[in-house]
Amino acid sequence: GFEDLSRICGGGGDGDGDGGFRFGQGYLLGVFVFRWRFEGCCLKRFVSILGKMKFMKLGSKSDAFQSEVDSIRYVASELSTDIVVHVGSVKFYLHKFPLLSKSARLQKLVAIANEENKVEIIIEDIPGGPAAFEICAKFCYGMIVTLNAYNVVAARCAAEFLEMYETLEKGNLVYKIDMFLSSSVFRGWKDSIIVLQTTRSFLPWSDELKLVSHCLDAIASKASIETSKVEWSYTYNRKKLPSENGQDPMWNGVRKQQNVPKDWWVEDLCDLDIDLYKRVIMTIKAKGKVSSDTIGEALKAYAYRKVPELSNGTFQGGDVVKNQPLVETIVWILPSEKGSVSCSFMLRLLKAVIFLGCGDTVRRDLICRIGWQLEEASVSDLLIRALPGENMMYDVDIVLELVKEYVVVAMGGHTDPRLESDFDDIMKYRSVSDASRGTVAKLVEFYLAEVSRDPQLPISKFITLAELVSGFSRPSHDGLYRAIDTFLKEHPGICKSERKRICRLMDCKKLSAEACSHAVQNERLPLRVVVQILFFEQMRATTLSSTAAAPDLSSGPLRAMLPSGSLGSSRSATTNTEDDRDCVPTSEELKALKGEIAALRIGEGPSRSIRSVNEGPRSEAEKATENKVRGLLMSKKLFSRLWSGKEREGENSSSDTSGSPGSSNVEEARSTPSRSRRRSLS
Repeated sequence: GFEDLSRICGGGGDGDGDGGFRFGQGYLLGVFVFRWRFEGCCLKRFVSILGKMKFMKLGSKSDAFQSEVDSIRYVASELSTDIVVHVGSVKFYLHKFPLLSKSARLQKLVAIANEENKVEIIIEDIPGGPAAFEICAKFCYGMIVTLNAYNVVAARCAAEFLEMYETLEKGNLVYKIDMFLSSSVFRGWKDSIIVLQTTRSFLPWSDELKLVSHCLDAIASKASIETSKVEWSYTYNRKKLPSENGQDPMWNGVRKQQNVPKDWWVEDLCDLDIDLYKRVIMTIKAKGKVSSDTIGEALKAYAYRKVPELSNGTFQGGDVVKNQPLVETIVWILPSEKGSVSCSFMLRLLKAVIFLGCGDTVRRDLICRIGWQLEEASVSDLLIRALPGENMMYDVDIVLELVKEYVVVAMGGHTDPRLESDFDDIMKYRSVSDASRGTVAKLVEFYLAEVSRDPQLPISKFITLAELVSGFSRPSHDGLYRAIDTFLKEHPGICKSERKRICRLMDCKKLSAEACSHAVQNERLPLRVVVQILFFEQMRATTLSSTAAAPDLSSGPLRAMLPSGSLGSSRSATTNTEDDRDCVPTSEELKALKGEIAALRIGEGPSRSIRSVNEGPRSEAEKATENKVRGLLMSKKLFSRLWSGKEREGENSSSDTSGSPGSSNVEEARSTPSRSRRRSLS
């Protein structure tokens, strides 16, 4: 490797240059050491870059600049020097004539020094410092100077500072550098990127000379070009196309020409600093030829390169001073089109925003964007750890905000007037379908099941989050039952009223057979909920029965357990105490109920149908079990607990499990004799 570097330093060239050249070995080795230490540039890549880099050789005389010590530079000549130029900490012993013939600024400084009878002049603020001044001085002497992407900006800014214009001498340094930039550097892909990166060290000079704007336009133009016209080299180490992996199908024995991926430019731009990267992306957007999903992929690749913790979802803050402006900038330039940025990536950005303490505006903008496509998220994405010092394990409040934003979007609105234009753009590309609502409802159910493992999770947050999606239709409430069961298991100390309140979120009619089987044996559920599940299980089994006759609920053994005037209703004309309303079954009561359901299913087989009393005589075991449960449930104390008047406010929604089909109170039963007779316990 070092032999290759030495060969390049010693001479030679390729077709990209304006003839042969000879780099100074010390200069090139210095550039390599700098890039190796601060940019992680390996020797192989550095040699490859040098082999393809555009360059321009100026002058023909050999380099006569020599040094006695690091702070003194002089020109080896038979003529004695007649001027000393102080540039920073370095003294240059030079001759007036070659310098003054090409630099108007040096003419002014020397004139002032002559008036004061001085032979020394001081230049403190020249862009590029002593190195850039030496390039200009060598050009004045006609010595060999080689310009490339790494030093051309410094030379151009220094030449501007020294006023090396055409008015003094035709073909002066400013003109030659401008020609080199426009005809060579700005036409190269990687050269333009290198030059843009170097302009950062020479602000505001590089901006005033429009070097930055020219680089931005050159890079954006190449990134926006049709992929079939890309003929230059680029870096692409991510997932490759089948053609690039050698897996493209053959056609008549001839392999198709390899295609250039549409995001071929993404990785090379990751070397830029965030301020320049933002300007490049904005320029690419302005040209309007690159799709929003490609820009989104570019932002994702850049974020993962600069903040590796984002790629594995383990972001813990890191260097706040460095990462905060970077993350905020990425959020601001995210494209607004749906699908341009994955929901998973935005949730990782949200984690970073929270841990870095970014501004509320950035946080709010990101929440709105995630809310618009929340159906794409996964439970693991939503499990955002709470900040140190918080009681809870996860940040449930942020998920509440996300779900609220989705609910508002689903209703056709938006919550932040500042984002109205972005919202309108989003809504052009999306509509909230029933399938999307169902997906978000399931997502919330599974999320609740996970965060319920936290003993510090308040029941109020659980209920609020569940109620946000209660209006979203889904065929099953098994996920919600699992979440409720997990919460009750991890929070055994909640009071009976809270136990009943959380169970009201569940619709017993939408539980699967497996969930019902588990629920009737669940000692954590209130007895009233267990009875409801048994009743609806009987209804479902009867409906699925092969018997063509309609189910006779009034004669079923489970119907006999319900009080007069209410078919599984939680409403009653009687008012009881809180303890009476919210009883939890004892183990003996649950055993009796399980025996009842087992007795009802004797002889059913795989169909799980329940016997009707008209099917024939029952066994003694069935009768004994039925009488046992009926005697247990018909006791005055138990019924006063089960059938309270707590929910007399009105009909429950379809997602409220405390409600049952056909609920009515005593007055309604009296005013409608036909319904009373149909619900008779006979």
